[in-house]
Order: sequence, then structure tokens, then C-alpha cells
Amino acid sequence: MANLFVKKSLDKLMTEADDSEKGMKRTLSAGNLVALGIGAIIGAGLFVRTAAAAANYAGPAVTIGFIVAGIGCALAGLCYAEFASMIPIAGSAYTYSYATMGEFVAWIIGWDLVLEYALGAATVSIAWSEYLNKLLHIFFDTSIPFEWCHSPFEVSASGANGLINLPALFILFLLTVLLIRGTKESAFVNGLIVITKVAIVILFIGFGWSFINPMNHTPYIPEASLFTDSQGVTHNYGGILGILGAAGVVFFAFIGFDAVSTAAQEAKNPRKDMPIGILGSLVICTILYILFAHVLTGIATVDDFRTQGKEASVSFAIDHYMTGFGWLAKFVTIAILAGFSSVILVMLMGQSRVFYSMSMDGLVPKIFSELHPVFRTPYKSNWLFLIFVGVFAAFVPGDIVGDMTSIGTLFAFILVCAGVWIMRVKHPEIKREFTTPLVPLVPILGILVCAAMIYGLGWTNWLRLAVWMVIGLLIYFVYSVKKSKLNNPEN
Repeated sequence: MANLFVKKSLDKLMTEADDSEKGMKRTLSAGNLVALGIGAIIGAGLFVRTAAAAANYAGPAVTIGFIVAGIGCALAGLCYAEFASMIPIAGSAYTYSYATMGEFVAWIIGWDLVLEYALGAATVSIAWSEYLNKLLHIFFDTSIPFEWCHSPFEVSASGANGLINLPALFILFLLTVLLIRGTKESAFVNGLIVITKVAIVILFIGFGWSFINPMNHTPYIPEASLFTDSQGVTHNYGGILGILGAAGVVFFAFIGFDAVSTAAQEAKNPRKDMPIGILGSLVICTILYILFAHVLTGIATVDDFRTQGKEASVSFAIDHYMTGFGWLAKFVTIAILAGFSSVILVMLMGQSRVFYSMSMDGLVPKIFSELHPVFRTPYKSNWLFLIFVGVFAAFVPGDIVGDMTSIGTLFAFILVCAGVWIMRVKHPEIKREFTTPLVPLVPILGILVCAAMIYGLGWTNWLRLAVWMVIGLLIYFVYSVKKSKLNNPEN
């Protein structure tokens, strides 16, 4: 009988790490880690999910949602850092959960990461499509017909029905081809994108503050009620549940902070620098997010975000309410398109790499680890994920895909928090370059805050997560457990 909790040997992983990397150089200071975190965190979520959270859940109180999401990320991030420091190789939560908690948990996290990376890429590609249309309108006074840039589940104010989101498919195809060819972002270009993203946020806050209409912030926390969106989904709007729901939605804006935790082996003083890097970057980004959301919800109304301002909300707010700042709308649109492209590329790459590792372990078919004869990239995996991600990007509304990304990542964070606690009890002897403070309090609080955000996302998202996990479990018990290299050494 298969052992569902068979673990990868830590000694083997240590040896592999020493052989392949000869010990990574400890060159990153606390300041470097904070900068790394800010660059990884500020991305598509802020420019897209803020308006959705305000419209469907919390109104102006979306700012409080950002605080809740930031706290949840900080607690999970401290746990994530300990896990990363236990296994001295680059890799995702899948890799070190396999070594510490066993194959079954590793499969659940690996399967869950599809929601974070693949559906995250779909969410951002849909947002890319929205801002492309805005760019066409600003520069050429034209736009792509509604039916060719929206899913079949969406209807325009004029009654036009969406058919397929072709721009989202286009950018996914283009970036998949780049990934297959092995194109890497240079540090210089990546640095420019990071600077540009931060500049957009600061410029919008600085120039937009004087355009805030106090009436748009009254009441700041709307009275609890129910709101049914354009897809017919009912949300808890206002009150505590609305704020928790908003936190779950804007949580998407924090995805990427785990890049800090995975750098534990390169920190000069991980015990001191890791908490500074994680908490420092999260505090700075949360403050920027709160100010950004406060300005955005003050300039435009909640009704705007539910109707004509639902798409490309930042550019919409500037165009319609910030007279004389048309140049800023143009700059924002171009910069956001570039930033979105970078995020999609990283998410697609991350997804193919996770499945590459799972394929090497036998948990998914070999096709996911077959490398291109010239470019040495997992090209078949890239093509397969283009089809998978493309289906969601082309035929599912962005709000639904974004919420699935958030709930999947939150669930993975709960497992990581629980895993740190379990490992402290069962394997206290394992060397840790960084130790999560106040265990089990921090993991328990991380679990509770992430669970609260999942609760706030509502039963429709719980159902989607449950269906996704059931599909994953079927695949594991029908295929993966029989092909697993640890469970079946003869394979």
C-alpha cells in the first residue's frame, strides 16, 4: 500500500543543494530584502482588484481590507521564511513540504499553486486586455468591440454580449513563446519596471489627493447589506463581512511577497534580516495600498466601479475626475501594460517550474518535464498551460478568476502555517536559519486571519475551491500515487 506521507530525504536534498549550488552567497542585507519585497508585491492586484473590492464588498472601507490582508501575509510570511530556511534550495512551498510533511500534503500544495500561478496569470491577462482597450481609446480614439474582449458571461451597458477575450489570449501566447525560447528579464529592465510601478502609485496618490470628494467616503464603512453583481453573484456588502470579503479580494495585491522568504539562504543575517525584509516590505506596501485605495475611492464613486469604471479603474478615475491630468492617464496605462506583462511572464514561468518538479517526482506526467532540444525549457508544459490558462482568460470574467486565485493562495498559506507548527513539534532538531517567533501563536493567528479572509469571500468561492480540490484528489489517487517515484522506486 502506498504511503501518502512518504517524505523526500532532507539529507539528499542537502547534498543536491551543495553539489549544484555550492552554498549560495550571503549577499542580501535587510534593505535589499525590503526592496526585493516591494518590487515583488506591487503589481497587478492593486490596479485591478481595488475597484472590484470596493464595488462588491466594502466601498471606501477597502482600505481596512488592505490592513487585514497585510496582517495575514505578515503572519504567513514569517512561517514561510522558516520553511524556506530549512531546505537550502530554491523552490516553492511544494518542494519543501514534500521534504517535511510528506507527499500527500505536497500534492495538495502543488495543486493549489495552480490556482496561484495559472489563474493568477489568467487574471492579469484579463486586466491587460482592459488596459489595452483603454490605451487604444486614449491614443487612437478606438477600441476593440466588446464581444471580442470579454467573456460570454459579461454584458455591456448597451446590451452587447461578450464572446471571447482575444487580447488576453494574445498576450498569453506571446509570453509563452518568449518563455519557450528561454528569454530572461535582465536586472536592468526588471528594475525599471519596479521603479515605474512604484512611481505610478506615488504619482496617483500625490496628484489625486486634491481631487478627493468627501461625499464618496460617506459612510466610510457602509451598512451591512447584500449586493448582486453583473454576473448574478450575491456578495456581503459593508459591515465586518464586507471588509473580510474585500480583504480576500485585495489579498491578490500582496501575492509575490513570498519572494522575500525564499531568499533566506542568501541573507547575510537571516535571523535578523528575514523578519525585517518581510515585515518591512509589507508595511511599506500596505501603507501605499491604503493611501492608493483611499484616493481612488475618494475620486470615483462605488457606482463608477460597478459600471463604466469597472475596467481600467485607475485610468477611468483620472480621465473623468482629474481635469488636466490626461498625461498621467496615458503614462499610467502604458506603464501598467508593461508591468502586467512582466507579472504574467513570471506567473507562467513559476507554474511550469512547479509542474516540472512534480513531474520529476512522478506526480504528474513526464510531458511536463520534457525539455526543448535547443532552448532547454519545459516547452510542452508551457504549451499545455497556455491552453489551460487561455480557457480561463478567454471565457471567464476577471472577478471570478481573481477570487479563485486569492482563495487558492490563502488555502496554501494556511497549510504552510500549520506545517511550521507541526514541524516544530515533530522535528525540532532540524537546523533552521530563521525561526518563526512565538510559535504556535504566530501560525495559529496566520491560520485564523487567512481563514477569515476565505470566509469573507463567500460560499460561491468556497464551492469553487472545493471542486478544484476534489479534482486534484481524484488525479492524485487515480494517477499520482501509482506513479510517484518515492512510493514506486521501481518506476
